[in-house]
Amino acid sequence: MYLNISAESGTPHDMTATEEFASLLQSAADLGIAHAPHVAYRSRQIVLRGLRFHFLEWGSPENPALILLHGGHQQAHSWDLVSLNLAQHYHVFALDQRGHGDSEWARDVDYSGTAQAADAAAFITALGLAGKPVVIGHSMGGRNAMLLARSAPDLLRALVVVDIGPEISDAGRNAIAGFVRANEEFNDLEHFIENVRKYDPYRKREHIERTVKYNMLVRSDGKYISKCDGTARRLGIRPSLPQDTLTLDDAATLNLPVLVVRGADSNILAPDAAERFRDALPQGQLVTVPKSGHGVPSQNTLGFLAAVRGFLASL
Repeated sequence: MYLNISAESGTPHDMTATEEFASLLQSAADLGIAHAPHVAYRSRQIVLRGLRFHFLEWGSPENPALILLHGGHQQAHSWDLVSLNLAQHYHVFALDQRGHGDSEWARDVDYSGTAQAADAAAFITALGLAGKPVVIGHSMGGRNAMLLARSAPDLLRALVVVDIGPEISDAGRNAIAGFVRANEEFNDLEHFIENVRKYDPYRKREHIERTVKYNMLVRSDGKYISKCDGTARRLGIRPSLPQDTLTLDDAATLNLPVLVVRGADSNILAPDAAERFRDALPQGQLVTVPKSGHGVPSQNTLGFLAAVRGFLASL
């Protein structure tokens, strides 16, 4: 059983009349995040490459398009506060990537970056956007965005890569993997909320409580389980392929504007690695957001928005 509302068919579902949207507006008010008094916000479904995908659409089609790709074990709703703000001036699409959120799990258990980048390319093509979108990707989504830019550069106008790069910390990656392994199954949501609160000290408890519904679902035996497909991990299948590897030499081939956003306290992207990444990019910029770790968009949403808005305006 799912704990959140989403479109149940090909017909878009208006989210602005739901309690979930009211809860989001309360979080925005708590954090001082500006938004339009009336915003278009819909849950939608689409079939791409033989899989059903869920995505969230924000704002007016008359505005420039943004594609948002979430991190591993996250979902499209992890961008809600960012989307709410950016929808004032942009047409925002936040995709639940395969095996995450309310999208279908891959029957072949292929969760490689190459497969997910191909999904993103198919998504952009299927939307039929008039102009090239800017793609913003966090962590796993940032890797997928870079793979997309490498394989299909003509589809994109620019990239924002959030707290990921060709060189990442093994210690940080292991810390994330440990948290994921320890948070797959619970008897009650309070246990999960407490674990998240300890792992992520940047977010207030009430904001975690408002979003936990997007991370878990109720199994038939009554237990709460992660909405992210863990089949590959349980079967010992390595999700990455050799072609998923990105190097500084690959970064040098990304000939489009790229903003690298790093959390000041990140345990994934070290300061010197972020600088090397920026320097390798032909049109690279780097912004470090204070008071945040790896989860920059949710841990310091105002700081993240300030960095991204400036870059978007420069385009």
